[in-house]
Amino acid sequence: MWPRIAGFLVIASVLCAAASAQTKPAWADPAKTLRVAFPVAETGFDPQATSDLYSNHLQRAIFDTLYVFDYLARPYKLAPSAAAAMPEIADGGRTWTIRVRPGVFFTDDPAFKGKKRELTAADFVYSWKRLIDPRMRSPFAWILERKLVGVDALIDAARTSGNFDYDAPLEGLQTIDAHTIRIKLKEPDYILRSYLSHGAMAAVAREVVEAYGDESGWVMAHPVGTGPYVLKEWRRGQRIVLEANPGYREDNFPSSGEPGDRELIAQMKGKRLPQIGRIEVAIIEESNPRLLSFNAGELDYVNGPSDLVDTVELHVLQHGGPHCRRLQQGQDRASTRNRDRLR
Repeated sequence: MWPRIAGFLVIASVLCAAASAQTKPAWADPAKTLRVAFPVAETGFDPQATSDLYSNHLQRAIFDTLYVFDYLARPYKLAPSAAAAMPEIADGGRTWTIRVRPGVFFTDDPAFKGKKRELTAADFVYSWKRLIDPRMRSPFAWILERKLVGVDALIDAARTSGNFDYDAPLEGLQTIDAHTIRIKLKEPDYILRSYLSHGAMAAVAREVVEAYGDESGWVMAHPVGTGPYVLKEWRRGQRIVLEANPGYREDNFPSSGEPGDRELIAQMKGKRLPQIGRIEVAIIEESNPRLLSFNAGELDYVNGPSDLVDTVELHVLQHGGPHCRRLQQGQDRASTRNRDRLR
């Protein structure tokens, strides 16, 4: 299952691919370019360091998570991506064993010194340790901190010494062999299954971080992943160009879905992904200029405000996804006032 480019990038990608499916385009057709616009500039390309929506859109195309959601299935379900199979869960939900798909490779980079670099279990363990490294100040540390067996002592030692020891053994996060990860939790947490698809849980290579990381250990400008696309061009806050990863693993469009998807599946069944060779992203913050670019044929997809819909010919696309809304009750006023001061 292709690690989807989140949000409207994947929607537009599928639309463009399906629209030309009858012409039987080649895999990652270089003649096919998808042009979209972001209303907000990206922060960077480090999945463990960023938390904004639009950086995540891009990182989903460059990096791989173990699992992705299959949104064509009914009901939606998790499916393996960089994993070889679904996790094996034992000990009442406390022990998780995950096998990484063999034969998946990072894109070529000087950090690998001319060698092909296979994705391994150690890459995921290293990447997840980055989440809990205090120096990283990761916005997604909460996914693993206080949950893994032995994690508190490792974090405390890093805070005391000022240095996180990535080579120190951690009982709650181990590599059993080159392609097997074992997670041990203090308490059962079945929500971890969905967290394994979170963008922050994507794999990065230690060599890349050590070669290009800044003083916080972030690698914002030099992404090297195993996903379907690579970063070809970047002008910060202006333009991003992604091109299909020529070494991306064999990955075909899903062959099943609900009846309403029958036409799409018939057109795309068995086609290797990605179908689009190039994605160009412009940063256009104002709604009117975005719409003008769309009407001028400079964009293939636009996400605009409802007050402008009467100015364009609409083609309605319905799509679903998991959403969570929370009503927090019983919160004391003091904490609310403190939060208001921070706004």
